[in-house]
Amino acid sequence: MNICVFLSAADLDDRYTRPAREFAELLGKGGHTLVWGGSDVGLMKVVADGVQEAGGRLVGVSVDFLAAKARTGADEMVVARDLSERKALLLAKADAVVVMVGGTGTLDEATEILELKKHGKTEKPVVLLNTAGFYDGLKEQFRRMDAEGFLPRPLTDLVFFAEEPVGALAYLEESFGTR
Repeated sequence: MNICVFLSAADLDDRYTRPAREFAELLGKGGHTLVWGGSDVGLMKVVADGVQEAGGRLVGVSVDFLAAKARTGADEMVVARDLSERKALLLAKADAVVVMVGGTGTLDEATEILELKKHGKTEKPVVLLNTAGFYDGLKEQFRRMDAEGFLPRPLTDLVFFAEEPVGALAYLEESFGTR
């Protein structure tokens, strides 16, 4: 399975890097392919290293202005013209999506895939990996949107919230197997 991971390129502490590394190792050992933003820095590097060391493949989609930070040695690397094209390519190459900790770019990517799902433009499974409670506030906001009628589909049809890496991958493998 090609699993797109949206995540930060920042250098983060162990409470974020340890679970990200664990997920990466599970992904690689499971024979899956990481589809990611292609950067070889920060948390993106941690995940790419973990997948590659565990035997998984790497498919990166960088963008012109970040091409200097793109990972060398990926199985495939594409450089998009802009962020919109990058997101489209990432999603086109993926069978499923995992959202890890990140900043505004990660949030933008996450909301785009959820908007596509909301409108029935994709049925790819989406997992929000809530490492160290990072997305507790967002999770609560999504629940409020659901409860107050802002979502035309139940929240559970749009995204699965996982607290641990093993639960995230198990959900994806189960969802992908039923498609």
